[in-house]
Amino acid sequence: MSDTMLSDFSATTLAGEPQDLSAYDGQVVLVVNTASECGFTPQFAGLEELWQEFRDRGLVVLGFPCNQFGGQEPGDAEEIGSFCQRNYGVSFPMFDKVDVNGDDAHPLFEWLRSEKGGMLGSKIKWNFTKFLVGRDGKVIDRYAPTTTPDALRDDIEKALAA
Repeated sequence: MSDTMLSDFSATTLAGEPQDLSAYDGQVVLVVNTASECGFTPQFAGLEELWQEFRDRGLVVLGFPCNQFGGQEPGDAEEIGSFCQRNYGVSFPMFDKVDVNGDDAHPLFEWLRSEKGGMLGSKIKWNFTKFLVGRDGKVIDRYAPTTTPDALRDDIEKALAA
């Protein structure tokens, strides 16, 4: 178990601004690798619902577009942002496109994968893999792409109460 925490990382927002993830210290964070042209893309609506419902209690959803699975996120930052907003009303923080597997994987996803492996070892299998991080900055759990945002409610409630 490493001493590494979510706050040790930074990422670039969809607007191109550097963002220290320490800004989310003390919050429960749901990190999701997203794509605009995926069968799971409608999960954006459920993720937005979770964000709206729980954000006043300390939940933040962080979306990281990724084009590593079936080329399902071909757009640039502006296209991704307008797609998410237009089709799903996404208002939670979205970041610049990243790799989640391989040599060029974003360090955040290298850490998330090392903390919680999935069915394919530590590799992320597809878009909309979700990681729940507790208020202490440690990974609580990992969820498959097929797990709907709604199915995370109980775990989110527990993490918020911790």
